[in-house]
Amino acid sequence: MSSFSDPKAIVDYAGNATRRVPGLNDIHRMSALLLAESTPPNGRVLVVGAGGGMELKFFAQSFTSWQFDGVGPSAQMLSLAKTALGPLASRVQLHQGYVDVAPKEPFDSACCLLTLHFTTEAERYRTLCEIHSRLKPGAAFVAMHYSISQNAAERELWLSRCAAYAILSGVDPVQAATAADAIGTQLPILAPEQDEELMRKAGFKNISIFYVGLAFRGWVAHA
Repeated sequence: MSSFSDPKAIVDYAGNATRRVPGLNDIHRMSALLLAESTPPNGRVLVVGAGGGMELKFFAQSFTSWQFDGVGPSAQMLSLAKTALGPLASRVQLHQGYVDVAPKEPFDSACCLLTLHFTTEAERYRTLCEIHSRLKPGAAFVAMHYSISQNAAERELWLSRCAAYAILSGVDPVQAATAADAIGTQLPILAPEQDEELMRKAGFKNISIFYVGLAFRGWVAHA
């Protein structure tokens, strides 16, 4: 399912994400203000799934004294992030790999956008535990990804709506339908209540939904 080694997909990543995810730019804005609730002016933020650099760039532009550590498994996507950041890259440390490669010292906040739906339930729980272990007590954590009912008919309906949204945003209809089918069959998408339970098990509390967009959900929680 992942196309993060496809050169064309990497080049087109930002445009494709914006066309497929309802309100993505506003999600970055909302995430930034939620992270700011626990991040001081000179704070340090962990970004898991940082390839592409879209959220990193927005956060760095919005909070000019924050420092960042970004983690992602794809060298090509991290290269894209560095390019997107431009001069802002001086405030960002990029780490190739999964969350395990992130520094251990406590962060003031963390986010994980459009990433956890690629992980199995067990991998997702482990990732959430690793993020939690790197946060200061009370630190904000923001997550957003596909999260829909496990009922087959309801799942298919919401993914078809996502495809329709992409088509209205300019995505080729055949590509949109093919992508929706692949997402439904290949991604280990969980239901919202399952996602929230994994966050609780990993130690997060005060879990609240801040965003719902078709098949996507976004949460803010605290360590």
